[in-house]
Amino acid sequence: MSESPFRPREKLFEHQKYYQSVQRYTHLKGPYDKITSVAIPLFLAGASVFMIGRGIYQMSHGIGKKA
Repeated sequence: MSESPFRPREKLFEHQKYYQSVQRYTHLKGPYDKITSVAIPLFLAGASVFMIGRGIYQMSHGIGKKA
């Protein structure tokens, strides 16, 4: 007894044709891929630059020590 597929084969072929025809980079082809491939890394880079800058400022002025 074989299990039925999650989606019909025709739908899969339609999606495959669409993604192969899109003229963008592979990691930016989906509708929400710009959020995961661009926005989140930019946010993480910005947050890390901010924290590094704040740490350098605090070290140079001798503030922000715990004890």
